[in-house]
Amino acid sequence: MNDDDYVTRNRAVWDMEAERYEAPGHRAWAADAPRWGIWGVAESDLQLLPDVGGLDAIELGCGTAYISAWLARRGARVVGIDNSQVQLSNARRFQREFGLDFPLIHADAERVPLADESFDLAISEYGACLWCDPYRWIPEAARLLRPGGRLIFLTNSVLTMLCMPELEADGPAQDRLLRNYFGMHEFRWPDDPGIEFHLGYGDWIRLLRGTGFEVEDLVEVRPPEGAVTGHPYVTLEWSRRWPCEEVWKAIKT
Repeated sequence: MNDDDYVTRNRAVWDMEAERYEAPGHRAWAADAPRWGIWGVAESDLQLLPDVGGLDAIELGCGTAYISAWLARRGARVVGIDNSQVQLSNARRFQREFGLDFPLIHADAERVPLADESFDLAISEYGACLWCDPYRWIPEAARLLRPGGRLIFLTNSVLTMLCMPELEADGPAQDRLLRNYFGMHEFRWPDDPGIEFHLGYGDWIRLLRGTGFEVEDLVEVRPPEGAVTGHPYVTLEWSRRWPCEEVWKAIKT
């Protein structure tokens, strides 16, 4: 694969998928408080965000930029970047509707056109942390953060990736391992044109430490009873037994 093949391919995917995520993005913009991941777990339960008032923050792979909106309402000076121009068009429309104004940049999170040590917080929820190569976007996040700055990202759990069938038609994550743990990195699905990236725990820790981060926490998300999701790849019963999502929190040393 050429170096930029997945960047171009994922841009095309999200330009096409933007319409489907417009309504969920609008609901998230209108929410009174942050709710995270596919199950919409409340910030009051997960407590992912530090006090962001007065911080310079960047959302890496912002999509419709609802997380950037949450941060802006809490007093952060926020910038959102995304690989999809169509997603950003939706985000700009929501900015006008909800009366929030912050920079939105069309850019690849592996190559952000902003200066070194510009931010106190970098955050990604199923954005750069899923659709960019971690061996490129993690060093880029480290470059953008000031010493003491925080990196927070939420993505599929390692266990989910090991238990998920190749084809959506084969159903959601199963209660057995279906693929190898060693060598996790690039994921291509037979019925999905997008290219995802996932690492094992040891690889994540070595990468974060090797780029100047200290791991602060790993939050394994457990949805509450009665939670619902529109995503078919995992069930509530499965997700109540095993974590289907995980949140990494790290500090730049």
